[in-house]
Amino acid sequence: MADEPLVLGIETSCDETGVGIVRGHTLLADAVASSVDEHARFGGVVPEVASRAHLEAMVPTIQRALKDAGVAASDLDGIAVTAGPGLSGALLVGVAAAKAYAYALGKPLYGVNHLASHICVDQLEHGALPEPTMALLVSGGHSSLLMSSDITTDVRPLGSTIDDAAGEAFDKVARVLNLGFPGGPVIDRWAREGDPDAIAFPRGLTGPRDAVYDFSFSGLKTAVARWIEAKRNAGEDVPVADVSASFQEAVVDVLTRKAVRACKDNGVEHLMIGGGVAANSRLRAMAGRRCEDAGIALRVPRPKLCTDNGAMVAALGAEMVARGRPASAWDLSADSSLPVTQTHVPAPGGHSHDHVHEMSKDNLYS
Repeated sequence: MADEPLVLGIETSCDETGVGIVRGHTLLADAVASSVDEHARFGGVVPEVASRAHLEAMVPTIQRALKDAGVAASDLDGIAVTAGPGLSGALLVGVAAAKAYAYALGKPLYGVNHLASHICVDQLEHGALPEPTMALLVSGGHSSLLMSSDITTDVRPLGSTIDDAAGEAFDKVARVLNLGFPGGPVIDRWAREGDPDAIAFPRGLTGPRDAVYDFSFSGLKTAVARWIEAKRNAGEDVPVADVSASFQEAVVDVLTRKAVRACKDNGVEHLMIGGGVAANSRLRAMAGRRCEDAGIALRVPRPKLCTDNGAMVAALGAEMVARGRPASAWDLSADSSLPVTQTHVPAPGGHSHDHVHEMSKDNLYS
């Protein structure tokens, strides 16, 4: 094994088949096969459609990643895969593929946590994570505030979504505005032409008695839908740009306000933002301004690394290998509700399957 571990990561928690290859903190390949167009006509992700798309895309995407990285499968030091959380059927495809490749190659298998991977991917952009790091993860399924002192063993949740996540709210508001799916990118584009102060939409869970670090966007989504409905019932045109800008401002205001407060309250000087919604231009701008005012260093990966991808899984897998964390057992299962406190799924008792290396000289990829 080289000084810096070479790891392939597989991500299939939702609708994108992601395969990444990382050497230490260096990204060598990031291949993605998206099935978003297949879900668009349904207005959201259909689990069975996603699972079938993963099956079709898996082998070609892995082959493309290996070619892009310029490495042979036999050169790998380990295979990492998202074990959860996510859609059960989609996760099973990735876990089964990872097991097959790891066994055939005679390499250790690492089942890792999707949310912890979103934090770890920042190492590919900005180097080793400070310890501790505060992370704001915002996606279609999650809005979470997490604090980590060691990304391989210690991720502590401070706050989470109690109903609609931020990304889910973007999708639902876009649907009401007839803007299509996914909603995040299209609302971001419309918002650039609108006035963020045009409509006073509510800021959820920001009252003095509300949970300090938790998030709720269901009330905001409902308020936007009712405002649009009232306009239409009155026979008036709906100002799409102003609605988009005002809605987006309400979401971003809450996210950044709570994240900065979490940093201050816990004495953390670094904030990392990840997840698909981290690609939002207004979130990046407001977070940058508020962090600068508070003396907090902000770390946000480039947009492509914010959305679900195999690179983030490979990054966490490489960190597991580098720090000598135990590998997973061959009976690794997909866990749709894997808690973020479980950053990876080691074999029972911490015993890895080192015996697999005995067959490596005769593996299928020699």
